[in-house]
Amino acid sequence: MTIEINLLPWRDEMRGRRSRRFYLTLALMALIGLGGGYAMSRYYAQQHDVQQQRNAYIQDQSRQLDTAIREIDELEAIREQMLDQVEIFTSLQLGRAQTVHVFSDLVTSLVDGVRYTSLRRQGDNLSLSGLADNNRQVSDQLRGLAAAAALSEPSLSEVEALEAGERRSFSLSVSQRMPERGEETP
Repeated sequence: MTIEINLLPWRDEMRGRRSRRFYLTLALMALIGLGGGYAMSRYYAQQHDVQQQRNAYIQDQSRQLDTAIREIDELEAIREQMLDQVEIFTSLQLGRAQTVHVFSDLVTSLVDGVRYTSLRRQGDNLSLSGLADNNRQVSDQLRGLAAAAALSEPSLSEVEALEAGERRSFSLSVSQRMPERGEETP
């Protein structure tokens, strides 16, 4: 008697179970892979949005900073203009006082018998023309101008006798001494 055992249906069943398990595992892994891919794409999309927001914030702050820098540059330009104007006003103020001192020194240095006929100012240089009774008075006038605090050493350019005889016509030039800031001319 021979017993025949049929192993084929059992193997087929086992093979069928393994195949179903394999396909089920494959489907499950595909679902997990798709889910993981979707989750990763959502995560990266969210990170991309967050980075876009950061970039927008930085660009906005950069624009605000550029605007502030432009305003500061404009304010510095206005400041420079104002400082230039203050410098001009200061020099005009010093010049105004200097003019008073120059005329005061011209009057106080005037010698008896001498009179000025013309005065021309070009920058800091003064050109004076005048009349004197004799050469000694012209010399005394030059010494008086040299002693003046607001004037530098005078330079005599010409002396000539007039037709009337004793009267002398003279021309000289002298420079103003501008006081330094804070220094006052007496």
